[in-house]
Amino acid sequence: MSARPVTGRRRRLAGIVLLVAASLAVLAFPFRQTWWGGWVLAIAEAGVVGGLADWFAVTALFRRPLGLPIPHTALIPANWELMAARVGSMVGGRVLTTEYVTREIARVDVAELLARGAELLTPGDLDAGVRAVARWAAGQLPTESAAELAHWIRQRLAREPIAPILADVLDVARRHEWDERFIEAAALALATSLERPGVREAVSDLVDGVVGRYRRSMGVYSNLLIGLANALGLIDRDRLAAALQRALTGVAENPDDPLRRRLSDLIAELPERLRSGDALAKRVETAKSELLQRPAVAQLVEDAARGLHRALAEDLARPDSEVVRWVGRRIEEARLALVSDGSLRRELDRWLKGQAVRLVEGYQDRIAVFIERGVHALGPAGAVRLIEEHAGDDLQFIRVNGTVVGGLAGGAIYAIHLLLRLV
Repeated sequence: MSARPVTGRRRRLAGIVLLVAASLAVLAFPFRQTWWGGWVLAIAEAGVVGGLADWFAVTALFRRPLGLPIPHTALIPANWELMAARVGSMVGGRVLTTEYVTREIARVDVAELLARGAELLTPGDLDAGVRAVARWAAGQLPTESAAELAHWIRQRLAREPIAPILADVLDVARRHEWDERFIEAAALALATSLERPGVREAVSDLVDGVVGRYRRSMGVYSNLLIGLANALGLIDRDRLAAALQRALTGVAENPDDPLRRRLSDLIAELPERLRSGDALAKRVETAKSELLQRPAVAQLVEDAARGLHRALAEDLARPDSEVVRWVGRRIEEARLALVSDGSLRRELDRWLKGQAVRLVEGYQDRIAVFIERGVHALGPAGAVRLIEEHAGDDLQFIRVNGTVVGGLAGGAIYAIHLLLRLV
């Protein structure tokens, strides 16, 4: 049943009570000279006055009584903008306070509720849900999204400093000893590549180039000595390449190799140098900017994004999608951990509640503005209709109570008057 018909019935009830009081006054008027007639007339008249006064007060909240331009009437339509602002500030600043939200969410064990929900799920439910989401995602990957992804990647790379990111990557690599594995793998790969004739020939040419530039920069006697050493076979390109290969093999196989230790120390120093904003960090940022401006790099990023997009779309469309399987396994592991690990649930509960409090703190002003705009959007007529629908019944009972209380007060006053006359 809607609120408007109920309010209409209450309005009719208030009108009937007022009409009864007025009728009683008319009927008692001929007997006003008697004590009981005067007493009934006093009750009826006071009831009429009380009912009319409360009718005026209730009506003045929403509209002008009888359409007359009486001051301080139609209060809600005249002040609905101020009312919207006060409702927003009250909810945002007095209701949704940090203390209130903290107290309310402390009563709920959020993680326990999640754990109960996780117990109800089965691996089949998770698999079906992930596959449904994957099918939807596959249909939401248009071809042009690859170009958008490439554009987004380039924008983020250009906007975000790369040096701190590299520093974080190096820290993670050192914690997991990936830097040692990288040095070992790189040294082994270089040592192996020197066994190829083409690579060895390139190294020999590099040695010749270095020796030639050194000779051109030296004086006559030093140049003669280098030429004599070269003529006597003391500068052997193959011997130098073999020595380089042995050195690289030592770096790869011996963790205590001095060169390997030096490389490890250099990698350990890089994060601090990258974060400190020194010359290295500046060179890295400059190199990043120059690379992003080159068409080849832009094309490389776009090709990578397009390839990633194509591979992802094809994988999601397959019944045996690797992505779906991987995501399903991760979700199943999280579900089992949530069900079985009490400490994890407590930590999750604490984190969720902390996030809720921070969310309210961060968006408290926005919530107030949102509520204010919502009330403001109602307009004066909408505000009147909303209050009438939700508080109209109580307001009409005010009229009924005004008539009854007014009558009782009038009867009490008249009774005191009669007693004083007898005295």
